[in-house]
Parts: sequence; C-alpha cells; structure tokens
Amino acid sequence: MRRFVLLSSLIWAVSSQAEPPASDQGKWVDLTHELSSDSVFWPTAEPFELTIDSKGWTDEGYYYSAYRFRAAEHGGTHIDAPVHFAEGRESVDEISLTRLIGPAVVVDVSESVERASDYQIGVTDLTTWEQTHGRISEGAIVLLRTGYASHWRDAARYLGTAERGAKGAANLHFPGLHPDAASWLVERGIASVGIDTASIDFGPSKDFASHVTLMTENVPAFENLARLEELPAVGAYVVALPMKIKGGSGGPLRIVAWIPDSQ
Repeated sequence: MRRFVLLSSLIWAVSSQAEPPASDQGKWVDLTHELSSDSVFWPTAEPFELTIDSKGWTDEGYYYSAYRFRAAEHGGTHIDAPVHFAEGRESVDEISLTRLIGPAVVVDVSESVERASDYQIGVTDLTTWEQTHGRISEGAIVLLRTGYASHWRDAARYLGTAERGAKGAANLHFPGLHPDAASWLVERGIASVGIDTASIDFGPSKDFASHVTLMTENVPAFENLARLEELPAVGAYVVALPMKIKGGSGGPLRIVAWIPDSQ
C-alpha cells in the first residue's frame, strides 16, 4: 500500500490537471505489448532480436543469465518523440514528464473502424465524444481506441499487408487520426496522444501529416497500445515511460493506467 501511495503522489504531483481519486482502491492496467521476435514492426524495420550471452549454472554454484537485444526505435509499443517528424523539436530524453504522466481520456471509434479499415478519426468524432463526456481538457493524454489491438498476433491483419520492405510500407491499411483532428487536439493543448495501431497516421498516408502537425508542437505519440477497451472514457491516469535514449527519435515504451474503483 505504501508503494501505491508514493507512486500515486508522483503521478498527481507532475500533472496539474489530475486530482487524486477519493479512494486508494482501484487497479493497474498494462497497456503495453511485450517485445519479442513476434512483435509488429514497420515493414522496413528489422524485427526485435534477443540474443543469449549467458544462461545457466556457473562453476561457482549460482544461476546467471544475461542477454542482448536489438530493435528499431519504432516497433512494438513505443513512443514517437517530436523530433521523429519535426526538425529541432524534442528528442525522447527531452520530453517533459507532464506529457507522459497524467489524466487520460479514451475516444472509442471501434464501431466506425469495423465499417472502414482505413478510417480516419475526425474532428466530429472528438466533438461527439465531448457531447457525452465533457470537454477534453488542456494537458489531457488522449488515447484513441480503434479495436486493432485485437489483431496484434496477426501482423498481416494488423498492418493490412503481409509484405515486407518498401513494398509492404506502400501497401499498409489500418485506421489513424485525421490531420484536421490532430490540429484540433493541438489547439486544445493536449499533453500527448496514443493509439492501438502501428501509426498515428492511417495506413495509406504518404505525407504523415498528423505526425507533423502534432510533433511540430512537441506533442509526442504512443503507438501500438494494448487493452484500451479496459479503460473508462474518463477517469484513468496514465504513466507512459519510454526508454530514455539521448537524442532518440523514439523508443520502447512501458505504459500503464490506474483506474480508481469509482470508475
């Protein structure tokens, strides 16, 4: 319990928009896919690789294991730092904790995605959400649920193609955020945005305009999220801590959400 109180205090201290729940009862939800050779990576990126350096019992009588891993920054559950699509903007080590820890809202467009796999989440989706749940506040972490996390184990279904390399990258099909909606979110002053697909921009995008719009304003993006269906539309608190790579354009991300029992 003491560990929970200390971590909760950290969350609320770094996020001026968050208020402590009335009760210390609730649950943590891990929004992270595990990294493995089966993890989804961009078609032009090499897959995750784990190499065993040592594994077994030593001559001294104790067990010892040590490994090396190799991975592109932008694979599995990961963060896109602003510098990924905006020259001179923040690298992953420079992103403020106030953009990574705080209150979250979940916009669920999974029904629309069922009718159109290349669906782009628009301003209307966001304003319709607000009509039910209230205004998206400044400093909010906005999580976009398309339902695509359910396809994670099937890379061809998740990406819309089984092809690799440049040919695969040219034939992607999955939902994303429309650039107009990205602009709308920037104007609201959100902290960050996340999605349960391989990219904030929809699969067929060639100009990655939503990335550019967000990241020009130093808004980072979380991609390949899991279990968003377990979060309420409002009331969750998110902790999204990436590997702190100096000068990195992104990196592996461990992202979790706290849901008070009141939700």
